[in-house]
Amino acid sequence: MNKTSTTTAPQVQVRRSDERGKSNIGWLDSRHSFSFSDYYDPDHMAFRSLRVINEDWIREGMGFGTHPHRDMEILTYVVSGQLQHRDSMGNGRIIKPGELQAMTAGSGITHSEFNPSRTETVHLLQIWVMPNQRDLEPSYAEWKPESGTGQPLTLLASPDAVNGSVLIHQDARLYLGKLGAGQQVTHRSNPERGLWVQVIKGDLQVAGATLHAGDAVAVEQVEDLAIDSQTESEFLLFDLA
Repeated sequence: MNKTSTTTAPQVQVRRSDERGKSNIGWLDSRHSFSFSDYYDPDHMAFRSLRVINEDWIREGMGFGTHPHRDMEILTYVVSGQLQHRDSMGNGRIIKPGELQAMTAGSGITHSEFNPSRTETVHLLQIWVMPNQRDLEPSYAEWKPESGTGQPLTLLASPDAVNGSVLIHQDARLYLGKLGAGQQVTHRSNPERGLWVQVIKGDLQVAGATLHAGDAVAVEQVEDLAIDSQTESEFLLFDLA
Protein backbone atom coordinates (compact mmCIF):
# COMPACT_ATOMS: atom_id res chain seq x y z
CA MET A 1 0.00 0.00 0.00
CA ASN A 2 1.35 3.42 -0.93
CA LYS A 3 2.01 5.83 1.93
CA THR A 4 0.33 9.23 1.81
CA SER A 5 2.71 12.17 2.08
CA THR A 6 2.19 14.32 5.17
CA THR A 7 4.68 17.00 4.16
CA THR A 8 3.39 20.47 5.00
CA ALA A 9 4.23 23.36 2.71
CA PRO A 10 6.29 26.12 4.33
CA GLN A 11 4.40 29.17 5.54
CA VAL A 12 6.02 32.32 4.17
CA GLN A 13 5.24 35.96 4.96
CA VAL A 14 7.25 38.79 3.41
CA ARG A 15 7.65 42.09 5.25
CA ARG A 16 8.70 44.77 2.76
CA SER A 17 10.92 47.63 3.84
CA ASP A 18 8.53 50.34 2.65
CA GLU A 19 5.59 48.70 4.46
CA ARG A 20 7.21 49.09 7.88
CA GLY A 21 6.17 51.76 10.33
CA LYS A 22 8.03 55.05 9.90
CA SER A 23 9.00 57.85 12.24
CA ASN A 24 11.35 60.78 11.67
CA ILE A 25 11.98 63.44 14.30
CA GLY A 26 14.93 65.10 12.59
CA TRP A 27 17.85 63.61 14.50
CA LEU A 28 16.29 60.10 14.47
CA ASP A 29 14.93 58.32 11.40
CA SER A 30 13.38 54.92 12.21
CA ARG A 31 11.64 51.98 10.55
CA HIS A 32 9.60 49.58 12.68
CA SER A 33 9.01 45.96 11.63
CA PHE A 34 6.51 45.54 14.49
CA SER A 35 4.22 47.85 16.44
CA PHE A 36 6.32 50.26 18.47
CA SER A 37 5.67 53.54 20.29
CA ASP A 38 3.22 55.61 18.20
CA TYR A 39 3.19 53.04 15.39
CA TYR A 40 0.45 50.45 15.92
CA ASP A 41 -0.40 47.67 13.49
CA PRO A 42 -2.45 44.73 14.86
CA ASP A 43 -1.19 42.54 12.00
CA HIS A 44 2.44 43.11 13.01
CA MET A 45 2.75 42.89 16.77
CA ALA A 46 5.55 40.30 17.03
CA PHE A 47 6.87 37.09 15.50
CA ARG A 48 7.00 34.44 18.21
CA SER A 49 9.33 35.88 20.90
CA LEU A 50 10.71 38.53 18.52
CA ARG A 51 8.96 41.71 19.65
CA VAL A 52 10.92 44.60 18.09
CA ILE A 53 13.18 45.20 15.11
CA ASN A 54 13.82 48.91 14.71
CA GLU A 55 16.20 50.11 12.02
CA ASP A 56 17.52 53.48 13.19
CA TRP A 57 19.67 56.25 11.74
CA ILE A 58 20.89 58.65 14.45
CA ARG A 59 22.47 61.94 13.41
CA GLU A 60 25.90 63.01 14.62
CA GLY A 61 26.06 64.21 18.21
CA MET A 62 22.49 63.12 18.98
CA GLY A 63 20.87 60.21 20.80
CA PHE A 64 18.57 58.87 23.49
CA GLY A 65 18.92 60.29 27.00
CA THR A 66 18.74 58.08 30.06
CA HIS A 67 15.55 56.00 30.02
CA PRO A 68 14.32 52.79 31.70
CA HIS A 69 13.63 49.22 30.52
CA ARG A 70 12.58 46.01 32.23
CA ASP A 71 11.74 42.40 31.37
CA MET A 72 13.18 42.43 27.85
CA GLU A 73 16.27 41.08 26.08
CA ILE A 74 17.66 44.08 24.15
CA LEU A 75 20.12 43.50 21.32
CA THR A 76 21.76 46.26 19.27
CA TYR A 77 23.70 45.56 16.07
CA VAL A 78 25.68 48.46 14.62
CA VAL A 79 25.78 48.53 10.80
CA SER A 80 27.86 51.68 10.36
CA GLY A 81 29.08 54.54 12.53
CA GLN A 82 29.46 54.20 16.30
CA LEU A 83 27.08 54.05 19.27
CA GLN A 84 28.06 55.21 22.74
CA HIS A 85 26.30 53.33 25.55
CA ARG A 86 26.05 54.02 29.31
CA ASP A 87 23.86 52.18 31.80
CA SER A 88 22.93 51.89 35.48
CA MET A 89 25.07 48.73 35.78
CA GLY A 90 28.18 50.88 35.33
CA ASN A 91 28.90 49.95 31.72
CA GLY A 92 30.24 52.56 29.33
CA ARG A 93 31.09 51.37 25.83
CA ILE A 94 31.37 52.48 22.22
CA ILE A 95 29.88 49.85 19.91
CA LYS A 96 31.45 49.73 16.45
CA PRO A 97 30.27 48.39 13.05
CA GLY A 98 29.70 44.65 13.02
CA GLU A 99 29.45 44.43 16.82
CA LEU A 100 26.48 43.30 18.90
CA GLN A 101 25.49 44.62 22.32
CA ALA A 102 23.13 42.60 24.53
CA MET A 103 21.33 43.61 27.71
CA THR A 104 19.00 41.67 29.95
CA ALA A 105 16.77 44.43 31.33
CA GLY A 106 15.23 42.03 33.84
CA SER A 107 14.11 43.67 37.09
CA GLY A 108 15.00 47.08 35.67
CA ILE A 109 17.81 49.14 34.16
CA THR A 110 18.33 52.63 32.81
CA HIS A 111 20.64 53.47 29.91
CA SER A 112 21.49 56.09 27.31
CA GLU A 113 22.57 55.73 23.68
CA PHE A 114 24.36 58.47 21.72
CA ASN A 115 26.16 58.93 18.45
CA PRO A 116 29.58 60.27 19.56
CA SER A 117 30.65 61.30 16.06
CA ARG A 118 30.58 64.91 14.88
CA THR A 119 30.56 63.92 11.20
CA GLU A 120 28.90 60.51 10.71
CA THR A 121 25.38 59.12 11.14
CA VAL A 122 25.14 55.84 13.05
CA HIS A 123 23.02 53.11 11.43
CA LEU A 124 21.84 50.30 13.70
CA LEU A 125 19.25 47.63 14.30
CA GLN A 126 17.74 47.45 17.76
CA ILE A 127 16.03 44.17 18.61
CA TRP A 128 13.84 43.19 21.54
CA VAL A 129 13.26 39.53 22.38
CA MET A 130 10.69 38.65 25.06
CA PRO A 131 12.43 36.68 27.84
CA ASN A 132 11.24 33.37 29.24
CA GLN A 133 11.35 34.72 32.81
CA ARG A 134 10.44 37.97 34.53
CA ASP A 135 12.50 39.93 37.06
CA LEU A 136 15.83 38.46 36.00
CA GLU A 137 19.03 40.01 37.28
CA PRO A 138 20.09 42.70 34.77
CA SER A 139 23.22 41.94 32.77
CA TYR A 140 25.32 43.27 29.90
CA ALA A 141 27.39 41.53 27.20
CA GLU A 142 29.00 42.20 23.83
CA TRP A 143 29.81 40.07 20.81
CA LYS A 144 32.73 41.14 18.62
CA PRO A 145 33.65 39.36 15.37
CA GLU A 146 36.82 37.33 15.14
CA SER A 147 38.96 38.30 12.17
CA GLY A 148 39.35 35.87 9.31
CA THR A 149 36.51 33.47 10.19
CA GLY A 150 34.91 33.61 6.72
CA GLN A 151 31.79 31.74 7.89
CA PRO A 152 28.54 32.50 6.03
CA LEU A 153 26.54 32.23 9.29
CA THR A 154 27.95 33.30 12.66
CA LEU A 155 26.06 32.75 15.92
CA LEU A 156 25.70 36.07 17.76
CA ALA A 157 23.26 35.25 20.58
CA SER A 158 21.85 32.03 22.05
CA PRO A 159 20.25 30.61 25.23
CA ASP A 160 23.43 28.68 26.09
CA ALA A 161 26.13 31.20 25.04
CA VAL A 162 27.92 28.59 22.90
CA ASN A 163 30.73 29.40 20.47
CA GLY A 164 31.34 32.79 22.01
CA SER A 165 27.78 34.03 21.49
CA VAL A 166 26.10 36.29 24.04
CA LEU A 167 23.52 34.84 26.40
CA ILE A 168 19.83 35.63 25.99
CA HIS A 169 17.07 34.27 28.24
CA GLN A 170 14.87 32.76 25.54
CA ASP A 171 14.92 29.72 23.24
CA ALA A 172 16.10 31.89 20.37
CA ARG A 173 19.26 32.07 18.29
CA LEU A 174 20.48 35.05 16.30
CA TYR A 175 22.93 34.62 13.43
CA LEU A 176 24.80 37.14 11.30
CA GLY A 177 24.91 36.14 7.64
CA LYS A 178 27.42 37.39 5.09
CA LEU A 179 27.43 36.10 1.51
CA GLY A 180 29.19 37.09 -1.68
CA ALA A 181 27.39 37.37 -5.01
CA GLY A 182 26.19 33.96 -6.19
CA GLN A 183 26.76 32.23 -2.84
CA GLN A 184 24.26 30.14 -0.90
CA VAL A 185 23.92 28.96 2.69
CA THR A 186 21.38 26.48 4.08
CA HIS A 187 20.20 26.75 7.68
CA ARG A 188 18.80 23.58 9.25
CA SER A 189 16.15 23.97 11.91
CA ASN A 190 13.20 22.15 13.48
CA PRO A 191 10.01 22.60 11.40
CA GLU A 192 8.17 23.53 14.61
CA ARG A 193 10.37 26.61 15.00
CA GLY A 194 10.02 29.92 13.20
CA LEU A 195 12.70 31.65 11.13
CA TRP A 196 12.98 35.37 10.41
CA VAL A 197 15.49 36.76 7.90
CA GLN A 198 16.16 40.52 8.04
CA VAL A 199 18.20 41.92 5.14
CA ILE A 200 20.73 44.60 6.06
CA LYS A 201 22.25 45.05 2.61
CA GLY A 202 22.26 43.28 -0.75
CA ASP A 203 19.71 41.08 -2.51
CA LEU A 204 18.63 37.62 -1.36
CA GLN A 205 16.37 34.81 -2.53
CA VAL A 206 14.67 33.13 0.44
CA ALA A 207 11.73 30.70 0.34
CA GLY A 208 10.74 31.86 -3.15
CA ALA A 209 10.88 35.56 -2.26
CA THR A 210 13.30 38.15 -3.59
CA LEU A 211 14.45 40.41 -0.76
CA HIS A 212 16.30 43.73 -0.80
CA ALA A 213 17.84 45.88 1.94
CA GLY A 214 15.28 46.48 4.71
CA ASP A 215 13.03 43.60 3.62
CA ALA A 216 12.36 40.59 5.81
CA VAL A 217 10.67 37.20 5.53
CA ALA A 218 9.10 34.97 8.18
CA VAL A 219 9.20 31.24 7.39
CA GLU A 220 7.56 28.43 9.37
CA GLN A 221 7.26 24.68 8.88
CA VAL A 222 10.60 24.30 7.12
CA GLU A 223 13.58 22.12 8.03
CA ASP A 224 16.20 23.37 5.58
CA LEU A 225 16.07 27.05 4.65
CA ALA A 226 18.21 27.93 1.63
CA ILE A 227 19.41 31.54 1.37
CA ASP A 228 20.81 32.60 -2.01
CA SER A 229 22.67 35.87 -2.46
CA GLN A 230 22.43 37.69 -5.78
CA THR A 231 24.87 40.40 -4.66
CA GLU A 232 27.24 40.84 -1.74
CA SER A 233 24.82 40.65 1.16
CA GLU A 234 24.53 40.96 4.93
CA PHE A 235 21.54 39.81 6.96
CA LEU A 236 20.32 38.66 10.38
CA LEU A 237 18.69 35.25 10.84
CA PHE A 238 16.51 34.52 13.88
CA ASP A 239 15.67 30.90 14.82
CA LEU A 240 12.81 31.00 17.34
CA ALA A 241 10.88 28.49 19.43
